[in-house]
Amino acid sequence: MHSAGSQLPSRQSARPFARRRGFICLLAVMMGMVGLPGLSTDGMAAPAKKEVKATAAADASDDATLTIGFAGPLTGASSSVGRSMQNAVQLAVDEANRKGLRLGGKNYQLKLSSQDDRADPATAEYVARYLVSQHVIGVVGHWNSGATLAAAPVYHAAGVVQVSPATMSRKFTAQSYPGVFRTIPNNDSVGRLAAEYAVSKLGVKTLVTIDDRTPFGQGLAERFARTARELGAEVIGSYSVSDKTSDFNRPLLEARRRNPDLIFFGGLDWQAGLLAKSIKRLKIEARLMASSGTVGLPFLMRAGEDGNGALVLEPGPAPGKMPGWKSFRQRYSQSFDSDIDLYATFAYDAAQALINAMRQANSADPAMLAQEMHKLRFAGVSGPIAFNEEGDLLHPTFTMYEVQDRRWVPLFQINGIAQR
Repeated sequence: MHSAGSQLPSRQSARPFARRRGFICLLAVMMGMVGLPGLSTDGMAAPAKKEVKATAAADASDDATLTIGFAGPLTGASSSVGRSMQNAVQLAVDEANRKGLRLGGKNYQLKLSSQDDRADPATAEYVARYLVSQHVIGVVGHWNSGATLAAAPVYHAAGVVQVSPATMSRKFTAQSYPGVFRTIPNNDSVGRLAAEYAVSKLGVKTLVTIDDRTPFGQGLAERFARTARELGAEVIGSYSVSDKTSDFNRPLLEARRRNPDLIFFGGLDWQAGLLAKSIKRLKIEARLMASSGTVGLPFLMRAGEDGNGALVLEPGPAPGKMPGWKSFRQRYSQSFDSDIDLYATFAYDAAQALINAMRQANSADPAMLAQEMHKLRFAGVSGPIAFNEEGDLLHPTFTMYEVQDRRWVPLFQINGIAQR
């Protein structure tokens, strides 16, 4: 993978992990950036093309139709990542239709039903009930842990397979539902490995955690703190804030009095950027480590130079090092005039898992589909796809990033940490 000296291209040359908001999109155009925001490496940029709607090439007039659901934020602050994931799932569906899908001696066409959950748990539950009423054979979704946890019982009760490309909360697969899976690591592995690096490699002795009270952010911060303690570090403060706040003064003023070596934040990218600015404004010397999902332009835009030195452990290899990245980027850019978010690759692999399970089972029966999902072994865009008994990714991969001169630079990759 990348060595410590390799780096992703400047913001003017590429846009790798596109979790931009509307104003960021405009700014990117003005700056002449092509690809994924804030992160750059040779071959990462997806060239802008005239918009082409993704449609199945085959004529489905004589074929039966099976519906795959997608659920994620298609409006609001996280809409850019939601739409990128939706595009990736549509790409997988279109490719399957061109290849042909024959199950039990009958030809089928796949159709995608995409629903906007607004990254909101109440809306996600409503969306899940709607998708179940549409008799979907499986769902790729949801984006954030709160929405996923709200929807999971609905899919479980209906026997619908759910594959999340972005949910990290350990609670998701700990429910022991037979039809839940994810194509990224869980909080336990991310929090553990991030803490091991902080204590063992950076020499952190004292730290403070701040989380956004969500299942994702709070769960990640708790796992990070637990591992750090086990390794001998002292957690001298743990604080929670609203997932909508931009005010970190209370926890940071307390942290300043205690002078920690590191501040770990469990929350979203835009908040992490504001937190980085607040840390510098209050002249706190502690280093910032943020949660997965922070690598991208939103953090850099909000943090500016104050983000330099921030660390993040993300799932998967850096895009340029993903085994199927170059081909995926080319196919995606031929169909969609939009950024490729990091999590689009995991969404594509989630859709491929559903499709491959159908082919392997030679059936679209939900019960058989869930059984085959546990037997899957295939090479995804992001890496090997296989699941353990709970539905967690069997051999996840991680990359540690650091902000250097307002760019995300991959430091090293961790391969194949088996999930129990």
